[in-house]
Amino acid sequence: MLLFTRSRFRLSWWAVTTGLIATATALAANPTEAPALAEYLTAICSAAFRSAPPQEARFLSENVGAMTRMMVGMEIKPSGDVDQDFAAMMIPHHQGAMDMAQAELRHGHNEQLRRIAQEIIVDQQQEIAAMRQALGQPLPPSAAAPDQPSDLWKGASRATPTPTMNVRKEP
Repeated sequence: MLLFTRSRFRLSWWAVTTGLIATATALAANPTEAPALAEYLTAICSAAFRSAPPQEARFLSENVGAMTRMMVGMEIKPSGDVDQDFAAMMIPHHQGAMDMAQAELRHGHNEQLRRIAQEIIVDQQQEIAAMRQALGQPLPPSAAAPDQPSDLWKGASRATPTPTMNVRKEP
C-alpha cells in the first residue's frame, strides 16, 4: 500500500507541476487568455480528487473551495508597505486553514483530529486578530469556536455565537 501511495503522490506532484508549467507558458504567450487563478486551482484539485470515494466528495469539494478562496485572497497588489502586504496575504492564508478545519469538523470522525481542527480555528482567529491589531485595523467580530457539526449547519462558514463546549453549569 505504501508503494501505491508514494506513486500516487508522485503522479499528483507531476500533474501539478505540468499544470503550473502549462499555465506559465500560457501567461507568457498571451496573458489576457490565461485562465483565472480560481479556475486553475479548481481544475488541479478536481483532477487530483477524481479517484476519491464518493462519500468523501463533499469534504473534498469544501477543501477545494477553501484552497481556491485562500489562493485568490493571497493574490494581492503590492502596496509598498511590506508589513501591510504580509498581513494582506497571511489573513486569507489563515482563513483558508480555518475553512479546512471546519470541513474536518463537518465530515471527520477521528476525535483527535477534530480537536486539532478546533485548535486550528482558535489559533488562526487569534493570529488574524493580532495581525490586524498590529496594523491598527479593526478586529473581526468575535465568534465561538465550533465544537459540533451542528455548529456548522448547512455549510455556514461561521460558528454559532453560543459556545457549547466546556461550559460549567452551576449546581
